[in-house]
Amino acid sequence: MKVLITGMSGTGKSTALHHLCRRGHRTVDTDTDAWSHWTTLPDGSTDWIWREQAITDLLTSHGEGSLFVAGCKTNQGRFYPQFDHIALLSAPADVLLARIAARTNNPYGKQPEERAAILHHLATVEPLLRATATVEIDATAPIEHVVQQLEELTEP
Repeated sequence: MKVLITGMSGTGKSTALHHLCRRGHRTVDTDTDAWSHWTTLPDGSTDWIWREQAITDLLTSHGEGSLFVAGCKTNQGRFYPQFDHIALLSAPADVLLARIAARTNNPYGKQPEERAAILHHLATVEPLLRATATVEIDATAPIEHVVQQLEELTEP
């Protein structure tokens, strides 16, 4: 089984992956240079997107057990057919901003313009993710409960 864990910054994607990995599952955080890269869009802006060949290779080579992939990229929809579940982690804006302010493992979201972008994405991107997700998980729940719900997606 292959599960994409997606959602806005601060929903706990990386934390969930850490717990799933400790429980023996194969996990991939795509928010690294190995899995994603910057690209320049026609309007001159930049976008941090998946390396399509790397993601294709990952998904086609997975054979046994559960694979949990975390990320939120503009090109991830191209890969939805290769996942068994698209799990959207969601939480209110105040929770996201508080988590981002407190986290020490990721500098993103510390600057005012980044926080504004997060709120903009919450209003504009999250509804698109919700429309294509196979399940939505309340990320305000204790992490053990979130991880349990993710694991249940891979049970027969």
